[in-house]
Amino acid sequence: MAAHARAKAVDTTPLWKHVKKEWKLYSFLIIPVIYFLIFKYAPMLGNIIAFRKYRGGPNIFGSEWVGFTYFEMFMKDPTFWRAFFNDLNLSVSYLLVKFPITLIFALLLNELRRVKWKKFVQTVSYLPHFISMVIVAGMVKEIVSLTGPINGVLNSFGLEQISFISLPEWFPAIYVTSGVWQSLGWGTILYLAAMTGINPALYEAAKIDGASRLRLAMHVTIPGILPTIMVLLILDIGSILGSNFEKILLLYNPLTYETADVISTYVYRMGITGGNFSYATAVGLFEGIIGLVLVTTANAVSKRTTKSSLW
Repeated sequence: MAAHARAKAVDTTPLWKHVKKEWKLYSFLIIPVIYFLIFKYAPMLGNIIAFRKYRGGPNIFGSEWVGFTYFEMFMKDPTFWRAFFNDLNLSVSYLLVKFPITLIFALLLNELRRVKWKKFVQTVSYLPHFISMVIVAGMVKEIVSLTGPINGVLNSFGLEQISFISLPEWFPAIYVTSGVWQSLGWGTILYLAAMTGINPALYEAAKIDGASRLRLAMHVTIPGILPTIMVLLILDIGSILGSNFEKILLLYNPLTYETADVISTYVYRMGITGGNFSYATAVGLFEGIIGLVLVTTANAVSKRTTKSSLW
C-alpha cells in the first residue's frame, strides 16, 4: 500500500513542461552551462591532436593523421615512466596521510563543546587554504632553506645542515607535509556538515548504554557520515594521477626531477616549453583515461561494499 502511494506520488510531468512552468528557476542554469560548455567540453575537441600531427598555424586540429604514434612514443620513453611512478607515489602518499588526518581532525572538532573555541580553531585551520600557492611555495622554501628555522634547529644541536629543497629524497615529505597543512581545515567542512545531520537521539541512546566519547565517535559518528567519507574517497582516488601541478612547478628543480617530476610537469615541459603539443596531448589524454578508470572502479567497489556511491 505504501509502495503504491510512493509510486503514485512520483512526478510524471514531461521535462519540457516542467521547464516551461519553472523557467525562472531553470534560467539560473544558463551561466553554469555556458561555462562548462566553453571551458570544459569545448577544449575536449583538442584531444584529437593526440592522433594527428600538429605543426601550428590555422589548422588547430592537426594536419596529418598519425594514429597511436605518440602513444607508442611516450610508452617507450623512460622519462615518462619516471614521471608516472613519481605521480603515483606522491599522490598515494598524500592520500594515505591526508585522508585519515582530515577525518580525525573533523571528529576532534566535533567533540569541542565551547562554541567560541571551536570557531577559532576552525578559522585558523581554514586560513592556509586561502593563501596563494605562490606564497605557500615561498614559505616552504624559506622554512627548509639552509638559513631557515629547520636548519637553525639542526645547528643548535650541532648537526649538519641539509639542503632539503635540492635533495630528491626529501621532496615527497615536503610535498605531503605542506599539502596536509594547507588543506587540513578546508577538508573538514563536508565532514562537519554531515555530522550535523546525525540524529541526536542516537548519541543519547548510546550515552545511556554507557558509551564513552571514543565509542560515540566510532559507533555513531563515523557510521553516520560513512556515505560522505566514501564519496570524498572516490573523488580523491580519481585524482591519484593528478598531483598539484602548481605546487610542484614552484617547488621542484632539475636536481629533484628524480622524485618530483610528475605527469603534469612532464606534459608542461613537452608541450608548452618544448612545443611538442601532439605528444603532450597524448600523455594528458592517457592520464585522463586512467583517472576515469580509477573513479569508475572505486565507485563500483564502494557501491558494492557500503551501498554509497557517486552514481
